[in-house]
Amino acid sequence: MNVVRRSAAALAVTAVIGAAATPAAHAASPSPSLPSGLYGTSDPTYDGVWRQSLALLAQDTVGVEPASEATDWLARQQCDNGGFAAFRAEPGKDCDAKTMVDTNSTAAAVQALAALGDHDAATGKAVDWLKSVQNKDGGWGYTPGGPSDANSTAVVVGALAAVGEKPDAVVKDGKSPYDALLKLSIPCDEKDGGAFAYQPGKKGEPAANADATAAAVLGALGKGLAAEAGKKAEPKCADAGTPEQAAANGAAHLAETLAKDGHLTSALPGAEDQPDYGNTADAVVALAAQGGAEQAKKPLTWLEQNATAWARQSGPAAYAQLILAAHAAGADPREFGGTDLVSRLNATGPAPQAVVENRVEAKDQAKDEDTTFGAWWYVGVFLVVGIGIGFLLSGRNKRQQP
Repeated sequence: MNVVRRSAAALAVTAVIGAAATPAAHAASPSPSLPSGLYGTSDPTYDGVWRQSLALLAQDTVGVEPASEATDWLARQQCDNGGFAAFRAEPGKDCDAKTMVDTNSTAAAVQALAALGDHDAATGKAVDWLKSVQNKDGGWGYTPGGPSDANSTAVVVGALAAVGEKPDAVVKDGKSPYDALLKLSIPCDEKDGGAFAYQPGKKGEPAANADATAAAVLGALGKGLAAEAGKKAEPKCADAGTPEQAAANGAAHLAETLAKDGHLTSALPGAEDQPDYGNTADAVVALAAQGGAEQAKKPLTWLEQNATAWARQSGPAAYAQLILAAHAAGADPREFGGTDLVSRLNATGPAPQAVVENRVEAKDQAKDEDTTFGAWWYVGVFLVVGIGIGFLLSGRNKRQQP
């Protein structure tokens, strides 16, 4: 998962997407020329729903209640068939055959709307659409009918889990999403063993892909983009007979790749290799989800030391990715390498309805309030019952008097 979602289906517009992903600067609020409620100031054509969904998900993990117009903007992007396109400039108009709905935008929107609550009708309709375009191998491609890939399949698994569906029960021709992911897992005794391929190679041979591996680890675990740390476990590569083992294999490959520098590398044709901040953030989430926060410590530290300038340049989705990485690895996103990621993200869109400075304390306070309310509720019930019994006894005594 990059700041702007990239896939084989989108390579034809990589140059345009790359330009849109790195605007010169992001103002405190969206430009008047952009839709009200949208996060960020860059062209939303290729990533509007994706970045909005990540922003809302990240805010939810830290207790921020988004502005209603931000949530409404995302909800109104849905087509009547349940799917979401990357961006619809005129959401008031019906979608038609030319509207390019895709699985990634749809699944990300489901995860965000499910986390925020009160959108069951929309998420249910979206999940029905996702099920309708499932491939025969159990997976999903970026667009309906496209070949299954690890990233798309994984993000759909996260959407299914977000609405309470069991991914292994969502099957097509007897195949589940886990079958599709296992097919893309590279055996341990081969080159880059443990990693996942984005798609099978032209001759069927899988080629390791760090972005796909990070996504597939979460997918194989049945977790979404806002995953929390799992139980402490040492990732070791072994025969991937189960989704859980395939996830451990993928985490082992990521850990080995990150061991030297603490970050993943982006290799673009004709350009020097550069640190890949977005994929490194995704790797942190994957490592923490599979084997606990300690497993993600090194790349998380690297991000704290190096990634805030990238996020400032790239905008809301980048801030969201760092917040999700901090959330998974148990770090404080309000003090991330000296930067308050939450405030920075909030400033890229409409002012939130409410901001909780410390979500842990807020949860404890809510728990205390619930406990106090519960205790007084019981006291009240007993008082009412006591009063009622008193009246009954009083009436009985009066009836018994000569």
